Amino acid sequence: MSNTQLNKDLKVNYSKRFRSIGKRVSAALNESDLDIDNLSLEEIRQTTNIILELETVTLQADVQALLSKKEAIERDLERASEALQSTKYEIFNALEDEFAEHEKALLKLHQVKLQSIDLYDILSEMVESALISALEKDIDTDIVESNTEVIKEITYQAIKEGSLNTIRIRKILSTILTTAIDVAEATPTRAEKILTSTLRGMRSGLVKSIDRFKKRLEFMPVEAKHILIEDYDTIIEDLNRTDSLFSQVIVTQAAESSSEIRKILIELNKNMAYDLEELILISKETADVMKERFSSLAKIAIKKADNAMNSPKAKEAKRMGIQALGVAREALGSALKSAKDAIDKK
Repeated sequence: MSNTQLNKDLKVNYSKRFRSIGKRVSAALNESDLDIDNLSLEEIRQTTNIILELETVTLQADVQALLSKKEAIERDLERASEALQSTKYEIFNALEDEFAEHEKALLKLHQVKLQSIDLYDILSEMVESALISALEKDIDTDIVESNTEVIKEITYQAIKEGSLNTIRIRKILSTILTTAIDVAEATPTRAEKILTSTLRGMRSGLVKSIDRFKKRLEFMPVEAKHILIEDYDTIIEDLNRTDSLFSQVIVTQAAESSSEIRKILIELNKNMAYDLEELILISKETADVMKERFSSLAKIAIKKADNAMNSPKAKEAKRMGIQALGVAREALGSALKSAKDAIDKK
């Protein structure tokens, strides 16, 4: 049977007058008079694709329509988020103008601003500005202490409201350190002080963020608890390796830097081993609190997951796993047979 005839027969014989998909498929194959045993792989692929197309055409259209709506919503969400951030800037700019002659109040307003603005998207620019300002103001004094405090606060504010997952924390720490490296390379005579204060500030900000998370576990709302339980194993695992994460960020950035900066970072990382004890301790305490308060809820979540493994979707996944094994064995058998035939011919 030609491909054109196969397409025509299947499309004519596939009818939705039958209530179940099974009956529709069976009727179409029987009425198309297919010799199933002698179908080639390409003919089976073509037959399958035709049936899939005929049966899912409406669903495919629905999915595409929903995807279009999703993309539109995501664009609207991005615009609204940018507008929200921009409006916050305008409000703080207006307040800063009003507070301009009141230095103490202005400093407190800046603290509120730091806590109210989403730092994630402007992190690099803010770190650069803070470090350069510190260099300009403290040109004849030791900048380590002031830099440590500003990096600590920036790190804390960037981390505290979001998830404690490894990917997010690594991105924040890497962004801060990368920016500090750029500033250090531009001012090589003060590179060690810049990088020392940056690493100390990052470490202290991370410790402060984890400590805040530990304290909030006690009063976490029910909705947040559900999110926490879904991520229970990941958060516990991440908390048990925060020191490794911290060191990995330093080593990774060192490997991508100039030889002078690399040497400073490797030495600082080596010397910070004891300084990470506080980070290790607060992470362990937080993991223990989480286990104590939420392990029973996590067990319930695991039980629900076990039940989900008996869902139609999970059962189909198991079937496909077994089928994939069969396909692999068949391919291996064919390859071995081909190889044997080739040897026999020689």
